[in-house]
Amino acid sequence: MAQQARLLLGGVHQRVHADTADMSGCCDSRGYNDMFGPRFARHLATRYRKRGLDKTAARMVAYLVDRGLDGASVLEIGGGVGAIQLELLGQGASRTTNLELVDAYDTDATNLAEKAGMRDRMTRSQVDIAATPGEVETHDIVVLHRVVCCYPDYERLLTAAADHAKRLLVFSHPPRNWVTRTLTRLENVGFRLRGKSFRTFAHPPAAMVAVAEGRGMHTEYSYRGPVWQVVGLARATYGRPVELEAP
Repeated sequence: MAQQARLLLGGVHQRVHADTADMSGCCDSRGYNDMFGPRFARHLATRYRKRGLDKTAARMVAYLVDRGLDGASVLEIGGGVGAIQLELLGQGASRTTNLELVDAYDTDATNLAEKAGMRDRMTRSQVDIAATPGEVETHDIVVLHRVVCCYPDYERLLTAAADHAKRLLVFSHPPRNWVTRTLTRLENVGFRLRGKSFRTFAHPPAAMVAVAEGRGMHTEYSYRGPVWQVVGLARATYGRPVELEAP
C-alpha cells in the first residue's frame, strides 16, 4: 500500500501518496484503447478519491500555485480523469480544458467534477493537439503529466504545447539513463509479443526542453527525481531564475 505523505512547496500543501508508478502509466495514441479503457479510468478515479495526487503531480500543482493561478485558464493534455485540473481550480484557476485521444475517462471525470462542484468550469475534448493544433485555443497554462514519454513525436507534441501556453508550461518525464532505456525496450518487447501496438519512449530530456525553449519559453523550475522528473517553463516576460529541486 502506498504511504501517505505531505508535500510543501512555495507555501502550498498537497495531499499526496507515494509515487511508485512506473512508466507504464503513460499514454500513447497507438493502442490507447487497448491499454487505457473504462476500467483503468475507474482505477485512477478511485485512487484519487482515496489518496489524492501522486507526488509528481503534486509537485507540478505546487509549482503552478507558487507562480500564481488567480483567474488562469488551464489546458491539460492527456489529463485522464482530471485530478490535476480539480486541484488547480481549487487553488484559483478559472477554467480548464482537457484533451484526450479517446472518451474512456469521460464518465469518471464527470463524476469527480460534479462531486467537487466544478463541472461547469471544466471542458473535455477528443483532439490530438500535435496533429491538429489549430483546433485548440491558447490557455494561460499548459500541463502534460506522464504523456510526453509515450508520444512518439515529442518535438511535435511539445511544440504544440508550448505554442498554446501564454504564460506557463509544465511537464513530467522519466529520466533517460540505461535503466529507463532498458525498461522501455523490455516493455515494448512485451507489448509486441502480446500483439499490442502501444509503445513507451525514453526521449532525451535536454532535447525536450530545447523544443519548448525554442518556442519562446524559459526554464525556471526543474525537479530531478529517480523515476519522474518535472520541468516548469515560462514565457520570457514571466520568467525568473531557474530553481532546481533535489529529490
